[in-house]
Amino acid sequence: MAGANGRRSVRQPRLDELRLLAKVARMYHEKGIRQPQIATELNLSQARVSRMLKQAVDVGIVHTVVTMPGGVHGELEDALQTKYGLRDAVVVDTIGAGDEVLPALGSAAAAYFDMTLTSGHVIGISSWSETLISAVDRMPRKSVPAVDRVVQIVGGLGDAAVQMQATRLTARFAELTGAMPVYLPAPGLVGTPAVRKAMMNDVSVRDVIGTWGQLTDALVGIGSLEPSPLLQRSGNAVAESDQDELRSLGAVGDVCFRFFDEAGKPVRSKFDQRVIGVTPKELLAVPRRIGVAGGARKFSAIRAALLGGWVNILITDLSMAQRLATA
Repeated sequence: MAGANGRRSVRQPRLDELRLLAKVARMYHEKGIRQPQIATELNLSQARVSRMLKQAVDVGIVHTVVTMPGGVHGELEDALQTKYGLRDAVVVDTIGAGDEVLPALGSAAAAYFDMTLTSGHVIGISSWSETLISAVDRMPRKSVPAVDRVVQIVGGLGDAAVQMQATRLTARFAELTGAMPVYLPAPGLVGTPAVRKAMMNDVSVRDVIGTWGQLTDALVGIGSLEPSPLLQRSGNAVAESDQDELRSLGAVGDVCFRFFDEAGKPVRSKFDQRVIGVTPKELLAVPRRIGVAGGARKFSAIRAALLGGWVNILITDLSMAQRLATA
């Protein structure tokens, strides 16, 4: 459709699209990074990078310099990448949201997943993350299959009233991306190490664990020592006695029930011996580890997760990003 001046009107992208367009434009025009390298670093096809550079011109991001759209914090994202050695960072403006950053983080994560997950990926997904549930709820359906498999990397069984959340997270993400879901038929946390050993020897559990070495991406939340409301309802929450043990060992947060101290070092505990899920070694071997987390109470946990390399792509809120950049 042509506008009043005879030029074809350009659809204004959503803020989440503008964020990625601005990142690509800055990498190419300001930093001099070639298109193939941009494609590799952001996990995009080279053809898409080329189209995005053209789109950045069409919507007015690129003139003779890159103009950052309102709500996009490219320099802060660069600062996080440099400070913590990240592959990528997405900073979400949540002004006016107070402590309720979940919807904005979910929307940004959904857009990021939609734009960067490409054909052939094998995605590992954590079971008990409210932020990931929020993201998947906001994702559009892919018109063609974009992902090979979606694999649970933490046991999803728990209290029947909320167990459906963990199963639904894997199932819905697989449905939206055209992937095959692979469920882990076990609780995330069991009563004793002996029970864990017995379940890990079950053939159906072993088959799922065998796929973890094939993961190209892991989508995870970052938890603080205090369990989220979802975890508390799930039956997989950390008991007070376990919290006391973990706290005494210096634990400040976790990814997939694997707790770490303020430097990001794994905490070896009795609790750790009862978890059915991906191990730190297995997780750190995944090329892209995307962590979605924010909110003031999680600062210590998120910073430690970055220092320990538990995630190498971070999607977080503006206030958290500012604290992390100056910590």
